[in-house]
Formats: sequence, structure tokens, C-alpha cells
Amino acid sequence: MTPELKQRLCALYPALEDLPEDMQAASLSHHTRLLNVPAGQMLFDEGSPCQGFPMVMRGSIRVARGSPGGRQLELYRVTPGELCVVSTSCLLGQAPPSAHGQTTEATELVLLDAAGFERWCAHAPFRRYVFGLFAERLADMMALAEAVAFQRLDQRLAHTLLGRGNPVQATHQDLADELGTVREIVTRLLKRFERDGWVAVSRERIDITDAAALRAAAQGQAPREA
Repeated sequence: MTPELKQRLCALYPALEDLPEDMQAASLSHHTRLLNVPAGQMLFDEGSPCQGFPMVMRGSIRVARGSPGGRQLELYRVTPGELCVVSTSCLLGQAPPSAHGQTTEATELVLLDAAGFERWCAHAPFRRYVFGLFAERLADMMALAEAVAFQRLDQRLAHTLLGRGNPVQATHQDLADELGTVREIVTRLLKRFERDGWVAVSRERIDITDAAALRAAAQGQAPREA
């Protein structure tokens, strides 16, 4: 690993600086691989052997759970400096992944193998760092579970649109996959939002025209569809 790459990695994952120099150097030299992955490539799949601990340098990984019927629910995305809970739990529990991970754009990552991850976790500061990020991601997933269980789909769609900026660059299928539903339902809800003057829908683009109304919908204050 080049000094420049090591510097970039440590800037994104500062806990690496706390590792003993010999442990850090040996692991980065013998237990890591630099991967440049195009958009849309599967990095790991449900039930497949765990490949290692990914540290994202550039790009994004979408982690989702699939159903036998082909539907998906996006659990979270891993961006530079963030932790993949699924990969971490696989390495800690020595079990296959319970979800799949796919790049959403061209992605550069450093993959630490199982032996290197086990060695780093033997160092208390790094272990605390991993568990701290793990706890944060777990809280996000609990919030997702709560939203799926207790919020209507129109609330969740409004919240998702607000969280993606303006305009929203996404297909109806992208939104359906993120929400764990089917494209037809998303299309119907977007038509309702457009009819009410909240959004303007075009090909792979949604312009938010009434953010206040969407925020009310996300909070469950908008009227339900008749």
C-alpha cells in the first residue's frame, strides 16, 4: 500500500492511527486489497462466504435484503468512512451475510481480510471504534424497522424524497427498492403527490415544489388517499 493511499485511508478511518505501527503495517501489506469496482456490481450476496471488512474510500455501497418474490428493502448505504454492519457481523459471528451489497456508483475500497480484521479487533481501541460505529448503524436500522412497521408508505416516501435533495435523481424502481415495495405503488403515490402540487415528476427526476407539504406528509399530517 502506497503512503498516499494509507494517508487517505487513515483520514477516513482514524482508528487505524491508534493501531500499533507493526500491526498496522503488516496488515495493510499482507491482509488488504485495493478494489476499484464499477457501478452496479455485487460485492457480497445473501448466504455467500464473507469476503472481508470493506473500508470505502470513494463511492457508495447499497446494502439491501431481498425476498423470494424479488422485492427488496434497502437497509442502509455505506459511504466513505462508514461501517458495513452486515460484513462486520459476518466476521464477528463467522456466518454468511444476511443481506447483499451492491455498488451504486464507481467505488474504491480497501478490503481487509478475516485474519487482518481479527488481529485488529484484538486491539481494544480499534474494537471500541468498530462497536461504536456498529451501534450507530444498528440504531439507524431500528429506526428503519420502526418506520416499516408503524408508518404508512406515503409517509416514508415523503421522508425519502426530502432526504435526497432537490431535484431527486431516481427512478420509481429505485425508490421502490429503497422502501421495500413495488414500483406500481410508488408511481401511484407520486402521481398523487404531483396532483396535489407537492412534486413535479419527469423521467428519472422528481422536483419538489412544496417541501412544507411533503414534511407534513412525512409526519403523518397529510390526508390519506381516498
